[in-house]
Amino acid sequence: MFAVYATEPNADDPLSSLAVGERPDPDVPEGWVRVSVRAASLNMHDLWTLRGVGIKPDQFPMILGCDGAGVTDDGTEVVVHSVVNDPDWHGDDTLDPKRTLLTEKYQGTFADSVVVPARNVLPKPAGLSFSEAATLGTTWLTAYRMLFVKSGLRPGQTMLVQGASGGVATALVQLGRAAGLRVWVTGRTESKRALAESLGAHATFETGAKLPERVDGVFETVGKATWAHSLKSLKPGGIVVVSGSTSGPDANADLQRVFFLQLRVAGSTMGTRDELADVISYLDLAGIRPQIGAEMPLSEARRGFTDMLEGNTAGKIVFTR
Repeated sequence: MFAVYATEPNADDPLSSLAVGERPDPDVPEGWVRVSVRAASLNMHDLWTLRGVGIKPDQFPMILGCDGAGVTDDGTEVVVHSVVNDPDWHGDDTLDPKRTLLTEKYQGTFADSVVVPARNVLPKPAGLSFSEAATLGTTWLTAYRMLFVKSGLRPGQTMLVQGASGGVATALVQLGRAAGLRVWVTGRTESKRALAESLGAHATFETGAKLPERVDGVFETVGKATWAHSLKSLKPGGIVVVSGSTSGPDANADLQRVFFLQLRVAGSTMGTRDELADVISYLDLAGIRPQIGAEMPLSEARRGFTDMLEGNTAGKIVFTR
């Protein structure tokens, strides 16, 4: 079958390990299902896989792609949940010490088909296109958990999203606006800030700019480049929810500010199957549509990877079949 895959880990030049071509058709173990992929979206996790982060060297070659939407063998249109749990685990999917994501142990969605446990597919609403549905399993699920499960923010409070144009950031803007929060966003360029405003941000600011007032919560995926600003932007008792560190993890903790102002720092990773079901239902009920910045055939995946590596994004990058 046709696929986009990583041939080997390459920390310094990840795109040199990106391959497009034929891979073996997958077997379907008992209790698993095959999904014919119609659309799959690109995530930073795919670049980390190319770098060899979170995956053992003996797992290569590895088909990339955490997110996807498609059709099962019985004709059901589905969204893929990429967190694969130990069969004996009970509880929050993300806390299972034996959990794994597609592309870490099991082959991913950038292919003609993907095989996942039966519990890892959820019905796709008719109102969502395959491309829109393909953005939900990682990006939108991450944003939903950050805002509604981890932050504790209420309608009427103010949230700051660091980094205006990434997939999680654009999802947070749309979710926050729909939930009745005042949404502020930072962005490196005027075009990125304009995108955030078009999605519902009440105000946008240059990266690192002093805000008119402190906020109740900050949503952080950037890391080193924005961490100090995130802490300085919080009200006493405020919370910063962290789900990534794309600019590097070695941020100054500024512990004096954390304890003196009683700030809270919450980590957030992906989300559960039940939360993904809630995301799908919420988008359908609220009429929210994911921001797709670029859509291209899977055969042109290298162009999408290059754009993400260089930061040339305006929402999600989606590959179609």
